[in-house]
Amino acid sequence: MAHNGANPIITDLRDRIQHLEGAVARPKMVLPFGVSEIDERLPGGGLAYGAIHEFAGGGAGSVDGAAAALFVAGVAARTKGKVVWCLARPDLFAPALAQVGLHPDRVIYVEAIREEYVLEAFEEALRFGGIAAVVAELVRLPMVASRRLQLAAEGSGTIGLVIRRWRRQTEAGDFGHPTAATTRWRISVLPSEQLPVPGIGRARWLAELIRVKAGESADFAIGACDAQGRISLFPDAGNGSDQTRRSVHSG
Repeated sequence: MAHNGANPIITDLRDRIQHLEGAVARPKMVLPFGVSEIDERLPGGGLAYGAIHEFAGGGAGSVDGAAAALFVAGVAARTKGKVVWCLARPDLFAPALAQVGLHPDRVIYVEAIREEYVLEAFEEALRFGGIAAVVAELVRLPMVASRRLQLAAEGSGTIGLVIRRWRRQTEAGDFGHPTAATTRWRISVLPSEQLPVPGIGRARWLAELIRVKAGESADFAIGACDAQGRISLFPDAGNGSDQTRRSVHSG
């Protein structure tokens, strides 16, 4: 895709990136979750930098979609430096991101009126380098576009995080189409942790690793991100085992 220098979204993004305070050193090769049962399923022991990773809610509803966004925010929170978050729908709740460790002073929000502009901003930020993580909220991610984004991430060493969001049920089927993402995740809300007294326990999610290059799919019952973006493994919700369950999904 050719970049249009007159595009105000791209022009503004370039200006804002240029004013970042100081250069961020090229990060480590992978970003581990710090949970051995998950990290051992990922090549190198974590989410690869210089790569695209894709996340979606387990359904078309807003609850699972919000869990996916918080999961991604937790990943971004564990990086060091500025985070660029590209979106077309101005409904992101910044205080919720802060609760999982991604504080507003770290985030540059790029709001575009059309999804193709979100893609352009995402690619521009990935190519720039020196950014901790770049996030994009997208309905569709065509294979050609995902390959271009993957190459941009590889060139800069930046980690790219794509949140797939849908406005209607018919759009959710697009997540079944292949992309060049290095990993693909699906996040669903599970019943919260039971407490010995009445009250609301820690939120729990089902994190399905449904595709990983050079690895096998799996799923994990996890505790939602804490104030530092960290997750923890819960005993299997289905049978009480603390072992991860093999996913029925393949890449």
